[in-house]
Parts: sequence; structure tokens; C-alpha cells
Amino acid sequence: MSERWARAALQTYRWLGSAFYPFIGTYVAIRASRGKEEHGRRRERYGRNTISRPEGSLVWVHAASVGETGAVAALIARLRGLGIEVVLTTGTVTSANFARERLGEDLLHQYVPLDIKPAVSRFLHYWKPDLAIFAESEIWPMTILELGARRIPQVLINGRMSDRSFKRWKKRLALAESLFENLSHVAAQTELDAERFRTLGARPVTVTGNLKVDVELPPVDNAVLNSLLGAMEGRPRWAAISTHEGEEVISAKVHRALRKFWPGLLTIVVPRHPDRAPALRKMFEEHGLKVCHRSEDTELTSDADVFLGDSIGEMGLYLRLTDIAFVGKSLSGTGGQNPLEPAMLGTAILSGPNVSSFAEIYDRLCEAKGARIVADETLLAKTVHHLLLQPKACAAMARAGARVVDDLSGALDLTWQSLDPYIHPLRVQAALKKNARDDGEDGVNDRQTQEFGHGWT
Repeated sequence: MSERWARAALQTYRWLGSAFYPFIGTYVAIRASRGKEEHGRRRERYGRNTISRPEGSLVWVHAASVGETGAVAALIARLRGLGIEVVLTTGTVTSANFARERLGEDLLHQYVPLDIKPAVSRFLHYWKPDLAIFAESEIWPMTILELGARRIPQVLINGRMSDRSFKRWKKRLALAESLFENLSHVAAQTELDAERFRTLGARPVTVTGNLKVDVELPPVDNAVLNSLLGAMEGRPRWAAISTHEGEEVISAKVHRALRKFWPGLLTIVVPRHPDRAPALRKMFEEHGLKVCHRSEDTELTSDADVFLGDSIGEMGLYLRLTDIAFVGKSLSGTGGQNPLEPAMLGTAILSGPNVSSFAEIYDRLCEAKGARIVADETLLAKTVHHLLLQPKACAAMARAGARVVDDLSGALDLTWQSLDPYIHPLRVQAALKKNARDDGEDGVNDRQTQEFGHGWT
């Protein structure tokens, strides 16, 4: 694809977005009816503000979903600690709720505008960000072009480029270069990611590691944790987390195979999308398994076969209930899910072979013997059985995974260094604003002191 055709393709994308803009309301309304949008905040998808913009410098941070929101939480806290205002956008209701829980109700949050020129332009015109920061792999052509046209620095942090995305972009190299040349900086997770971004025209690109390694794990309600541990006491158990369609059926079959050897076995299943819980309960019951819901049942009964973790933001709770965790989207799905949180919380990690999105992390974990790759449900069942039979081997895997996490830490500081050239001017402006405000207050206090003194003369 030539440069001329790339420009034409982007222009066509712009025109099509503008042409369909009047009809997007139906699409957003359908999403809202399915619980994927907040009814009262649908206008934010069109770039219309629902909260006031504070005065002074402002950074726009975008994180698509819960995982990315957790990854940028510490970064946002640092920015706000310097007096720099931040508006966070996310793409899902669950990530919005998670952001409020993690960063507080005073967080400036909006749903990300649709990647259509009228919506993006309206959002940028109102918020006037001094810097835009995007997490991981969110590449929105119109947003990138509109930021570029306004000469607003835009930085991609925790940058990741999957095999599939790289192949797709490489086939349209001129188009990729037309977009990626607008990025001021790419802070990539790995050397492989960095090389892929460079191939697609991004400059400069640095390797800063994975921000999810440096995530401060959210606190757990100890009363709930102790109650569940008490209900599970003495029961052998394992977990299948971040599961995708098909992997819950595999979990049911593994449970039925293992309970012959492990009476009282409990399988903890945490689906990637909790809204699938009703359908999953029905499926488990069809397999002859009794299910307890985290969100519905008041207690975990002793005869439950499956504990269905269908709540949001409680992965830390579920992982603290087990020593063995199978990480999903790796047997019936593709790309895998991030294994770092299980490693951080001391579980032996199992995964299917489809982990291309986290290949380097899994390579490190497997090399250190902190994780094992299982080819199918039969091998998954055999490995869970082995780890239940050999608790010392299970504990050794957990320790090895924790060491890998320690070795990978430091991404937050490296990312902060890569952002410093763009943050430093905003830090200075924030300091000047604070000094001016303090001087104003001191002036008022001096005047009040003088008036108070005059009253005694």
C-alpha cells in the first residue's frame, strides 16, 4: 500500500465516520439495553462532557478495560500527586466502576468518545489536554489524527503488539506509518513489542517492561476471605480464572474426572466476562455439578462442586483461595491472559498453549518452572491431580513464579522516566499555580491580620 493510498484510506475512514455519525445513536442505545453502556452517560460517547474541566494543565489517560485501568492506576496517582489534573477514559462499565473503586470518587472519568471526528473533536475541544497517554494496544485512527492535528503529544505506554495485530498492520505498512508517526513516544513492554512498533514506523520506542508487574494489589476484605477459607477448610481445590467460552466446559470435565480421586473437590471458576454467569450455572448443572455464586449465594455450602466467581474486581480474593490456577483464553481461546497476578499471589500457574499475547512472560515463567503449559483437558486434569498430590512441588512452582515477578519489576519507574519530558512542563505549571494560590491566600491572611490589628489600635 503506497503512502497516497494510505492517506486516501484514512480520509475515507474520516468521511464514513462522519456520514454514519447521525445513526450511531441506535448502536449506543442497543449497547445500553444490554448493560454495556450507562444510560445516563451515553452522551459521553459523542464527546459531550458530563463533568466540569478543572483549570490548569490536564493529562488525558485512556485505558480500555479493567486490566489496563489497574496498570495505569499508580501512574495516575503520581500525576495527581504533582497537582496535575487527569481525566481518565475507559471503554466499559466494569472498568469505570473499577476506576472509581481504585482511584476514588473524585476521579475525573469519562467514557471514551467513539472514534468518529465529530465526537473526538468535541471531546478534545472541551478538555484541551496537554498530553494524551494510551495504555497497551489502543490504536484509534481518528483520535490519533485529531491529536496530531492539534500538536498534542501522545504517548503509548505499556505498549503491546500481538502476532495477529502485527501481521494485520504489516500488510498495510504505509497506513501504519501514517498513524504511528503521530505518536510522540512508545514505551513497549518487551523487546519484541518494541521491534514491531519500530517496523511499523513508531519513533522513538523504548522498552520499559509491563506495568502490571508493578500494580499494587487491591486490598481484600479479610472478613470475606476468612469466611470463605473457613467454608473451604480441608477441601482440595483449584481455580480456572479469566476463562473464555469453552474453557468452563473443560473445567467441568476436569472436575468430574478428579473428584473420583479427591472427594470434596472444589473448582473455583472466574469467567473473564461475569455477565455469562447465568448461562454458566446452567451448563455446570447440566454436567451434574452443584454451583454457588459469589454474587447471589450468601454462603458456600459444603456440597458445592463449583464456586462461580462472577463479581468484578475480586480476582485477588479468588486467587487467595487456591494454590493452583489455570489461566484462561489459552485452550479454547487465543492469545492467553496475563499470568502476573496469579504469580504475585503465590499460585502454581497452568495454561494452555495459546499464549501469544504474553509469550515473553510465559517463557520466563516456564523457564523458571513457575508455570506449566498443558496441551488439552486431559493433561490439565493430570497436572492438577499431580499438584494436589504433591503440595511441595506446588509450593515450589509458586515461589518460582514470585521470583520472576521480582525480576520483572521496575516498569513504573521506567515508564515515568519516558514520560518525564512531557510531564516536566506540566509539573512546573502546576507548581506555579499552587504558589500563586498560596500567595493569594497569604495575601488575604495578611490583610485580615492588618484589619484585626487596626481594631486594637
